Amino acid sequence: MTTQQLTQQIQKKKSFLCIGLDVDLNKIPQHLLQEEDPIFAFNKAIIDATHHLCVAYKPNTAFYEAYGLKGWKALEKTINYINQNHPEIFTIADAKRGDIGNTSSMYAKAFFEDLAFDSVTVAPYMGKDSVEPFLAFENKHTILLALTSNQGAFDFQTKIIDGKEVYKHVLETSKTWQNSENLMYVVGATKAEFLADIRQIIPNSFLLVPGVGAQGGNLQDVCKYGMNDRVGLLINSSRGIIYASNQDDFAQAAAKKAEALQQDMEVILK
Repeated sequence: MTTQQLTQQIQKKKSFLCIGLDVDLNKIPQHLLQEEDPIFAFNKAIIDATHHLCVAYKPNTAFYEAYGLKGWKALEKTINYINQNHPEIFTIADAKRGDIGNTSSMYAKAFFEDLAFDSVTVAPYMGKDSVEPFLAFENKHTILLALTSNQGAFDFQTKIIDGKEVYKHVLETSKTWQNSENLMYVVGATKAEFLADIRQIIPNSFLLVPGVGAQGGNLQDVCKYGMNDRVGLLINSSRGIIYASNQDDFAQAAAKKAEALQQDMEVILK
């Protein structure tokens, strides 16, 4: 999917919502545990109830890898279900990969070719040759961790080196990499005050913004400082939507939470 197609979906749905599919078997409704594949059963119900309200889904792969082969099969079934039934929706493998060139090439192949995700999150710590293998895939997007929403982000990302924060060095350097037009960036909603500076460096890139909702990020602040003329934002909510209820009405409850965010976004887009 191209960024132009993604922008068109944002305009059509009046939404820039991304829903995180982070499935914890200890939190899903207990009756689903009787299903042959509880993880996929949960995801399918959430997708069926919310697909008209969001423009992206983001499975965090750790929540699937933790269950071994069954978890990975559930991830495969989930992405196939989205691609077959809602091909207009942007898909993000939240895998946070990052390794030397040959390994990165295999990671990219796994997520872009085998699983057919539109994008994957990647850590920049090992530099250009760990990221460019992902960027080589046409019409696929690499979402680089830039300034994350966790408390530990201050350990390294905001440290000053040569008069500039490390995350700014990451942003500026990444623009010089081959096929950098395929880059998007993760910027946590809890760091909204940094977005104005970030937009000075990458004015046109899409930002994936986790942390709205359960982590305390504010949608209006993120949009005030981070939105560009193409919107340029994917606001992710995971726990706040998918675990709105652990009863039989879990999918309907998720849809209500998603709709509330979508309606806020519609007002902002006006």
